[in-house]
Amino acid sequence: MTSLRRRLLVFAAAVLLLAGLGTGLVLKAAARADRANQPQSGGPAVSSGKLTLDQKNRLTFVNGASGPHRTAVASVASANPGGGRTASDLKCARFYAAAGTGVCLQSDPGVLKQSNKALLLDADLRTEKTFPLAGTPSRARVSPSGRFAAWTVFVSGESYASAFFSTRTSILDTRTMKLIPSLETFSITLDGKSYKAADVNFWGVTFAADDDTFYATLNTANKTYLVRGSISGESVTTLTENVECPSLSPDGTRIAFKKRVLSRTDLWREYVLDLDTLRETPLAERHSVDDQATWLDDDTLAYALPTDGDVDSSDLWSVPADGSGSPRLLIAGASSPAPL
Repeated sequence: MTSLRRRLLVFAAAVLLLAGLGTGLVLKAAARADRANQPQSGGPAVSSGKLTLDQKNRLTFVNGASGPHRTAVASVASANPGGGRTASDLKCARFYAAAGTGVCLQSDPGVLKQSNKALLLDADLRTEKTFPLAGTPSRARVSPSGRFAAWTVFVSGESYASAFFSTRTSILDTRTMKLIPSLETFSITLDGKSYKAADVNFWGVTFAADDDTFYATLNTANKTYLVRGSISGESVTTLTENVECPSLSPDGTRIAFKKRVLSRTDLWREYVLDLDTLRETPLAERHSVDDQATWLDDDTLAYALPTDGDVDSSDLWSVPADGSGSPRLLIAGASSPAPL
């Protein structure tokens, strides 16, 4: 056998092997999606219905229960979160809403290339504008007035526990449609001094009620900081270290956040920070929480934890914000809560 013929045979075999692997991966993904779309007996009651963002005393979320409404934006009565849920036709990877304005982050793996986009929504969940995303959806928030929306995506890496990851965080003025593509253009004051670095990353925006102040996580030089920012001033200032995915309380006095409890690990504990004293209070949840918690009211927080035995699903839990009590299951098969 000639050297050329041998190389051609090796090349052909490699092509067939890769084709087989690709087909296998596609079939495996299709099988997983098919299982996810099959309703499970004994699961929560999910039905199609009208869902608007100006409803009162409702809790919206991304439905994770198996069946045709998986990943749909759904809602339940706030007083009965374990009851039957109403599902819309809108499907999202991440979702948040406030004051009749919603933001939906979508991710479509596609055949050749993943497609990611952010949808700005009106109160009837109609898309007002679509924005392409530079990476995989991670976090989403809307200001209390509905004036601003923010989102974070992974540009590289797939989690905050990855050894190497890069994020991009954007803020949108929903009135003027002016988009700040990346917070990395904002000026930074770190420990009282002007700061610039090539490794700066931001994530997890949360808004104050004045439609200018926001809080977020700044990551640089292997440290994370809580920053307070000004949209109009295009600037941020560090407040304290080891704060990730902040969430501002409705009364504007406290920040819920995840704190890395062991250096260089993916173990986090949920804490609440008093903004006046910077005193930290550990919450009763003992599991590692990799989520941006949501305040259901001034006294209670909600967050997602992986469902036992299912890495592709999560449940919503709640816990008192003062460190007392114990966690309780809020909504099984759900994520991205937003109280209306």
